[in-house]
Amino acid sequence: MTAIVKPSMLAMLGGGQLGRFFVVSAQKLGYQVTVLDPDPNSPAGKLADVHLCQKYDDQDALDIIIKTCKAASTEFENIPAKTLECLQKAIIVRPSAYAVSIAQNRILEKSFLKKNNFPVGDFKVIETVNDIKSVDSSLFPAILKIAQFGYDGKGQIHVNNMEELNRAFTQFKLQPCVLEKKLNLHTEVSVVMARSNDDKKVFYPLIENKHVNGILDNSTIPANIDKKLSECARDIADRLSTALEYVGVMAVEFFIANGSIFVNEIAPRPHNSGHFSLDACLNNQFDQQVRALVGLPLVDTSIHSKAIMVNLLGDVWFQGDQLISPPFEEIKAENIAIHLYGKKDPRRGRKMGHFTVTGDDTKEILSAVKLIRAKLSM
Repeated sequence: MTAIVKPSMLAMLGGGQLGRFFVVSAQKLGYQVTVLDPDPNSPAGKLADVHLCQKYDDQDALDIIIKTCKAASTEFENIPAKTLECLQKAIIVRPSAYAVSIAQNRILEKSFLKKNNFPVGDFKVIETVNDIKSVDSSLFPAILKIAQFGYDGKGQIHVNNMEELNRAFTQFKLQPCVLEKKLNLHTEVSVVMARSNDDKKVFYPLIENKHVNGILDNSTIPANIDKKLSECARDIADRLSTALEYVGVMAVEFFIANGSIFVNEIAPRPHNSGHFSLDACLNNQFDQQVRALVGLPLVDTSIHSKAIMVNLLGDVWFQGDQLISPPFEEIKAENIAIHLYGKKDPRRGRKMGHFTVTGDDTKEILSAVKLIRAKLSM
């Protein structure tokens, strides 16, 4: 496998915080980056060598990428699959349009998982009102999830019976959905891994996640779960990457319920829960993303510290209805890393940054996190 030579131009489709971290890693490795994102205040666009401020399906922008870039990757799964298909006819695209198309649509994703015998909870595809009529009552209570463009708890409604299901489907304007039976949830975990074009794979330690209102609140590394379940999660992620012929960084989210593990979602990109790798690992997930894209060998994923990563939502910037500057200077310490994403406007529920606390003892790290939350009024 011949690596793309430096300082070739790489394309990043999407200009949010994940794209921003990609730009940093790519430039650190000696590459240039073109970011395609329609937001003129794109966090990644601010750091990129070139920012194409156009829609993701703008053909002129895609033509520029084809002419100037050697390879392209993405920071979120809602990039149109046709955009990736267009680019991969001319340049390297990792992950492929096929892999992203599966992960960006819950119907295709759930069907793929079930067909390939990966463990998933009970679900039913709801594409028309008639599909609701055949829903078995044993599926309730459940969550109705819109098939595409849902993220961070958006596009999901909890339903307890047929009446609520009909109402929720109408609220989603009869768009295709998946109805998922609620599990007796013990905890949620994720595996962040990378796979190269020559089938080499590396895995980060299993991550334990807690969500609030559908948004990831914090991640603890390493996860405190049964060793067999941890090995099972890693094995499933391994087999999934092979089944998808995946190249790049991928995260797999899991539910643990009743002593068993179930695949929740596939994220065809670096993942929020993998941000700890910026401060607790020898090499972070964005370094791996760049390496997989350009054909460099994947590198060591070992942790040098235990860690807890906490998301900083826009709520931290508000005191009542008034915008304030959070007192980040009060929480500075050698084992505390604060990452702000360069987003212009704080909004409630919007990810503005994160902080990571590292150390040797998880209980001590947790105590430090509680103190930080108090100082930031979280």
